[in-house]
Amino acid sequence: MGSLAWGVSFSALISPQKDRCRPFSINHHHLLRYRRFMWNTSATNRHSTFVCSAQQVVGIRRYPPHSGDEGSSAPSNILEEIVWNKGSEVAQMKENMHLESVKEALPHALPPRDFIGALKVRAAETGLPALIAEVKKASPSRGIIQPNFDPVKIAQAYAKGGAACLSVLTDSKYFQGSFENLQAIRHTGIQCPLLCKEFIVDEYQLYYARLKGADAVLLIASVLPDQDITLMLSICKSLGMAALVEVHSTEELDRILGIKGVKLIGINNRDLETFTVDIRNTEKLLQGVRGGIICDRDIIVVGESGLFTPEDVAFVQRAGVGAVLVGESIVKQNDPAAGIAGLFGKDISRKPE
Repeated sequence: MGSLAWGVSFSALISPQKDRCRPFSINHHHLLRYRRFMWNTSATNRHSTFVCSAQQVVGIRRYPPHSGDEGSSAPSNILEEIVWNKGSEVAQMKENMHLESVKEALPHALPPRDFIGALKVRAAETGLPALIAEVKKASPSRGIIQPNFDPVKIAQAYAKGGAACLSVLTDSKYFQGSFENLQAIRHTGIQCPLLCKEFIVDEYQLYYARLKGADAVLLIASVLPDQDITLMLSICKSLGMAALVEVHSTEELDRILGIKGVKLIGINNRDLETFTVDIRNTEKLLQGVRGGIICDRDIIVVGESGLFTPEDVAFVQRAGVGAVLVGESIVKQNDPAAGIAGLFGKDISRKPE
């Protein structure tokens, strides 16, 4: 995935803070200098938190190139391949159920629940990052993760084990998920709010996810330009859903911090080019002024990928995350609730009232 060249070193203009949430953690003098510099720089260099060129920052091509276009005709990584497939998949979904029909059915859907509120409550109860536990059968990199896959039973075990919210994979081709799984879990009466873990490329998917019971959706910064994210945040708000905006790099995080209305940011520790995972990516992205802005705006950061042990969770908590999204390390366990206890190093299950 291509990266953006900065006109000036962003890190040179910020003051790293060990305690990011202290009052006045942002060096406002340096921040003002940075804003002024980026505003006065030529248009080709305006790629900061405050002035960004979305088309140049977005690393994933939304559609396969036409014959004769520059660039490879093959997808550059698995995410790009998924996105290309998703375009035709959504077109078929629209044929099966038109957008107007989806909207007409929305009043009959189960009402949305407070996804962000659930994270805050659970984190306050445990003193640990709130868990978004993922209902996941397979992945392109790992193949089948849980051969005895029963989405409802897994979801129930997660809820019992102390998860604040659940993430449900709905992509069928690459992750063997489905919207039917999402709907089935919602209709069991599980109290945990649900994140629809889908590769969103079209606003249609937002309405469809809400119809199937989603309380939140995933928006990926490397896939969606700023104007699309802005529009989709507005749609989510109108539907009563939260949006988890996922970033992989400082460039993507700077873009997202320049968009109003972002309340949840996911930091994915997986490199899209190599698929290697390094949880130090979370620490890197939250250092300095970026972490200060996040604290000042009361944005919840969700750590994603590479979290397997209590030490991993403690590391990203120190870096500043308020929640973690974990799938593989717990879904592959025969007892997912025990897997949650192993992940956090103690029992965080809800006690009967």
